Amino acid sequence: MNIETTFLERCITTLDKAQGLLLQADPKDIAYDMYRSACVKEFEIILEQSGKLLRKALKPYFHSSIALDKLVFKDVFRNAVLRNIITDESCERWLQYRDNRNDTAHDYGSNFAEETLVFLPQFILDATALVAAINKLNTD
Repeated sequence: MNIETTFLERCITTLDKAQGLLLQADPKDIAYDMYRSACVKEFEIILEQSGKLLRKALKPYFHSSIALDKLVFKDVFRNAVLRNIITDESCERWLQYRDNRNDTAHDYGSNFAEETLVFLPQFILDATALVAAINKLNTD
């Protein structure tokens, strides 16, 4: 199995850089809004890409692609715990990230952005760990 993680890794790097610039920016400056928007967009991209790549990682554990395709996002992560790809604790955080995204999907104002920014440091760590787990599967 060889799952390509280059795009996800670049998105994580972009998010990390955008968050660093955001933390340095004055909240009254337009640069703050730009970096905040970049952080939110990268968060959304990483969340979706993580689910897609993890689904690919789970493919050998399912009898058919149809069965795998029926899994919703959260079930993909729960199955990854069952296969020891990620930890229970990590899975719980991924489910919270998804809940945050779903609960605020139509709220693109500052409330959604500020709520998302709170957990970005842990999100970056979890996304990086997920890439490492997928790359480990690539070498097994």
